[in-house]
Amino acid sequence: MDKVKLSILGISYNQTKSGAYALILNEDGGRRRIPIIIGGTEAQAIAIHLEGLKPPRPLTHDLFVSFSEAFKISLQEIFIYKMTDGVFYSEIVFDDGKNRIRVDARTSDAVALAIRFNAPIFIDRKIIDIAGLEIEVQEEEITLESPTEDEVYEADIKIANLSDEELQIALNESIADENYELAGVLKEELERRKTE
Repeated sequence: MDKVKLSILGISYNQTKSGAYALILNEDGGRRRIPIIIGGTEAQAIAIHLEGLKPPRPLTHDLFVSFSEAFKISLQEIFIYKMTDGVFYSEIVFDDGKNRIRVDARTSDAVALAIRFNAPIFIDRKIIDIAGLEIEVQEEEITLESPTEDEVYEADIKIANLSDEELQIALNESIADENYELAGVLKEELERRKTE
């Protein structure tokens, strides 16, 4: 079976399906992209890890990582092996030091685990040949949400008026409230100020 390695390009709000997001996977060393429709919960699980945010209590995928580490099971790779009616099928390959075990999984969950284990993501070449899209996408265009210009301007003004200490408090509160989108914005602002 011929495999093609993929990397995560980003997550975009799906304008055509309410409450859904598109996980964009990019062909390593190529121009093809695979958009996979995922739910809001899965999008959040992927986005908070990509943003480097730490929730106060472990989320389901983080709990799974702790469980695997406790029992000395490593995740070797994710493999998207089938596509039927626009639905991608994946398997997770685990290794316990003696056996390699393949477990069927939703692609969104598999990717959320892969990024936590730093495991590679692969797709069957036949699938990317059929479903891969050659699109020129700027990374900065791919965001978790698409707020209006007025909302962005108002949020920027409010954040700019906060002191570093107030920003840190707001960041901690947003993580505690599981508002990871706001937490990502606040964290970005704190990091920007550190470089000035």
